[in-house]
This record gives sequence, structure tokens and C-alpha cells, in this order.
Amino acid sequence: MKFISISEAIKRGKGEVDIRGWVYRERGSNKLKFIVLRDSSDIIQCVIEKDNVSKNEWEDSNKLLIESSVEIEGEVSKDERAPTGYEVKVSKLKVIHFAEKYPITKDQSIEFLADNRHLWLRSRRMTAILKIRSTVFGAIHEYFRSKGFYEYHSPIFQSVQCEGGSTLFNVPYFGNKGVFLAQTWQLYAEPAIFSLEKIYTVSPSFRAEKSKTSRHLTEYWHAEMEVAWASFKDIIDYGEETIKFVVKKVLEKNLEELKIIGRDAKDLEPTVEKEFPRITYDEALELLKKKFKINIPWGKDLRTVEEDKLSELHDTPVIVTHYPKQVKAFYMKKSQDSKKEVVNGVDFIAPEGYGEIIGGSERESDIEEIKKRLGEDGERADEYNFYLDTRRYGSVPHGGFGMGVERLVSWICKLDNIKDAIPFPRTVLRYKP
Repeated sequence: MKFISISEAIKRGKGEVDIRGWVYRERGSNKLKFIVLRDSSDIIQCVIEKDNVSKNEWEDSNKLLIESSVEIEGEVSKDERAPTGYEVKVSKLKVIHFAEKYPITKDQSIEFLADNRHLWLRSRRMTAILKIRSTVFGAIHEYFRSKGFYEYHSPIFQSVQCEGGSTLFNVPYFGNKGVFLAQTWQLYAEPAIFSLEKIYTVSPSFRAEKSKTSRHLTEYWHAEMEVAWASFKDIIDYGEETIKFVVKKVLEKNLEELKIIGRDAKDLEPTVEKEFPRITYDEALELLKKKFKINIPWGKDLRTVEEDKLSELHDTPVIVTHYPKQVKAFYMKKSQDSKKEVVNGVDFIAPEGYGEIIGGSERESDIEEIKKRLGEDGERADEYNFYLDTRRYGSVPHGGFGMGVERLVSWICKLDNIKDAIPFPRTVLRYKP
């Protein structure tokens, strides 16, 4: 038997086919058995008539439960009543494994599905999301490589913080207590731009935030880039291009998956077709005050509620720049274009209330300013000597950004919770299965 995928069998539309997969649905009578078979490509209805198969095959068909694995030979033909418009009249049935009674039924709690995540991955919804996720990852790699970037990897075990000491996962490291899981690759990426100039990575990052929102994970995948000789505008442009490229690829490859999960593809089209609005932090405060009567004191960071309100004003991501220095990281360059204490930092806020998906900046080049900022953060500058050396020997203008891939997937798929954007989510309360 030369097996083809279910989607290929549907494309053929008629004739003999050999397919295999898992029982997705089953029902029948004493003469007729209906099986909806699934594989990674699609589902198709298979009809087993008692008179068309052997006695053993008929008996086997009546023992099939959901998720039993089978091989089927039969004739595919069009049938509008079938779930995907085609069905297979079975002439041969081979059971590979009789499954036990499947624990997942139609109406299960979110907690139950989380406890059985290893099985819930088989659902059509999760299969569709994981396919879109795969497209997103592939598109990120394709975009950066097409722009002449080199893939570069930094250590997961790190000795310094970059995004805030309170969110560090401390790990035992042969008796050394000053070792942490990476929050970002950045401090170990910047040294490499003096070698490779244009670098990117897609790797796990870890944040020990005790947040239980629908937007936070303690372990997530981080797409990051760093570029030598780059201006602040260059970094913003790269960010916009990356998002456009990824969404375009999803619209090209995953229309069927978007349909399965109930996401209207037309809602994503403006992101590909329009330029993203670019506003400053000051302009964001004015918009919040004028449009929503929300008064934010200057110098306060934008919270989730403010980001969500800004996202209501546009059908594409919104780019917010020039945040107050006091709310941003020590490595962000102080802006020379403003009399206020602001930095050349940027956040990309996703539409439809999905929050920040990219954070980036031009990097501070003044070594004394970096030391001062580290001191203000309660950090010892001598612990960062390897990083400060990048400013001592041939420093150049440069910058980069980090993109939370699960947040991007969550918005693209319009998920209720970011946990569905990753196969096995890790949160404050969940570390298994």
C-alpha cells in the first residue's frame, strides 16, 4: 500500500486511495459504520459496509474507539453531506492499535484540557494553531536570512540581568548562586555584532513574573535581532517589516487553519497592506486623554489597559516611541532629539487588545551613562565588564529588538489565552505535563 495524506486524497476526489490516521469520530449500526479519520493534513469520512469487508475487519471496526490508529484502502468520492465534502468507501481495514476510551469529550473544562495537554494537542483546533505557529517560526527565519542576517546563539545560563532582577529565575549551578536563566540574549548578542554585524535568534527566554494574565508565560520563545551601524529608525523599520512578512506568509499558507479556529483572515490583511502608525509616548498620552478620558501622569509606563485602548484606534500594530528614560532598561540610548529625559526605545502594540509584541531600542553608546544607569538599578558595573568592553573597543551605533513569538501567534490566531500559542505552556501555576 502506498499511503497518501487525507488532504491529497480529497484533492484527487475520486478513485482508489490508501490512507492512514486516527479515528476522530465514530458511529454506526449493525450493517454500516461511519468513521471520521484524521491525520496531520485534514479529516475525511470513511464508510464501512458490513458486506464489503471481511468478517474480521467488520468485527474490528465495531471495536474502534476514538484515537484508534488504522490503515484504510478504499474509493474516494464527493459527498456534500460528509464533513469535508468527500468520503471513502472502505474495501480494506487494518487496525494498528485499538485505543482505550479517550478521556477528552466535547465539554471539558479548561483546567482538564490543560492537565491533558499531551492529548489535547491532537484536537483540530490545536493542530491548526500549531501549523500556524510553524509558519510563523519559518517566516521569521526566512525574513532575517533574506536580509543578510546570521543566526547566532547566546547562553541560556547567564550571570547578569538585563530586563529587571525581580523577574529572574535563579538556578543552582555547581554551588554558584549568581546564575540565572536567560531573560534575553541581548547582552551576549551585542558583542557579536562587532564580528557578524547583523544577527538574529529564535530561542527560549524565561521571566519569573508572578503574573496570571492571559498574556504571560514564564517560558516563551523570543525572536531577537541586533544590528551594527543601525539608527533608531532602522530598528523600527525592521520591526514593521518582520511583522508584515510573517503575517503575509500566514495568509498565504494557512487560510484553512485560520478558518478552522474561527479567525477572519480579512482582519489580518490591513497589517500587510498599510503602514503602521508611529506615535511618541507624549502623543500616546494625548490620545488616551482625548479619546478615552484617561489621564496618565508623564513618566508612568503604559499599562495593559492603556495599550489596549490605543490598539482600538487602528487595525494594524501601533508603534510607540520615545518613552521616559525612567521606565526603560539601562541599555537604551538617551534621545538627542528631545529636551525631555526620553530614550530611543520602541514598543509595537498589537491590534485587538493583544498588547506589546515587540520591544526594541537604539543602544546607549556612552559607557559612563551605562554605568550610571546600572547603579540606579542597584547593579554593580564591574559585573558587566564584558558588556562594557563593547563600548571600549570600536563602539558603533547599533540597536535591536525582541519579539514575543507566542504573543504574535496569539494575536494572529485571535486566541483567548496565550497558553494555546505554545504546545506545553509554563506559567506561575503550571509546570506539567
